[in-house]
Amino acid sequence: MEAAATELPWLPPGRAVELPGRGRTFVRELGERRPGEPTLVLLHGWMVTADLNWFPSYAPLAEAGHHVIAFDHHGHGRGLRNTERFSIAGCADDAAAVARALGLERVVPVGYSMGGLVAQLMWRRHRDLVRGLVLCATSRNFRGTVGDRVYFGGLTGIAAAPRWAPGPLREQAFARLLARRLETLGLTPWGAAEIARHDFRALMEAGASMGAFSSHRWIAEVDVPTAVVVTTADGKVPPLRQTKLASSIPGCEVFEADGDHHVCSRQPDQFVPALLAACASVRNRCRSGPRSAG
Repeated sequence: MEAAATELPWLPPGRAVELPGRGRTFVRELGERRPGEPTLVLLHGWMVTADLNWFPSYAPLAEAGHHVIAFDHHGHGRGLRNTERFSIAGCADDAAAVARALGLERVVPVGYSMGGLVAQLMWRRHRDLVRGLVLCATSRNFRGTVGDRVYFGGLTGIAAAPRWAPGPLREQAFARLLARRLETLGLTPWGAAEIARHDFRALMEAGASMGAFSSHRWIAEVDVPTAVVVTTADGKVPPLRQTKLASSIPGCEVFEADGDHHVCSRQPDQFVPALLAACASVRNRCRSGPRSAG
């Protein structure tokens, strides 16, 4: 998922947070904590940052009465840097560690694209924390076509190379990748600076991890209120696969955003209302009971 800002956006305040045994990350937080209300944990897509993914949504979510936190995944932006290989499961554990470091006991992961995979695993691995799910522009897996399997299969080999390639070669490869991204996206200097923070090795490992992920064997076990935001003109995660995800989850509600995979940042007038409706739906069902999804 990519994003392009037209100008320097408003961003909520943030601070460094130490995660015991994992390292330090940077967390944005806004909105008021309310007793009994879950916190929204915003989980961004591949190759972007929390700010690039969610900057149009921050203020509307807080204004709607949600308490919100957001941070970058391992190797993305200002996310964790350590010697561990990137994995979707690791990101789910990182997100749970952030929640616990902030003293949160009830959360709703809100995942976009790759972040939707992280959210699904966060429910599976940390059920004591997760009270609901909001899944946007995502699927049960990203290998639904032959082209997908070839693409993500190729990333598995590429992901191994940065671990043995000399430092200058890694830097050159990242510089070429960054140049192509900037040319394609037409990012402002702010957007380019966000992408320049990435760790190339972690990005390639993330792509391989996405290709290996599938929740189809267990997604029907989800027992918390869930909403899926379908991006109806999405060419990267086809709408049919998004709706298949929704139909696999008992009691899931579907909301539509009329746009492609970049609608969250390029057409926020289409995406943000759908996101707000999805989050409100999950919050209201959380209030009615812990198993109100089905």
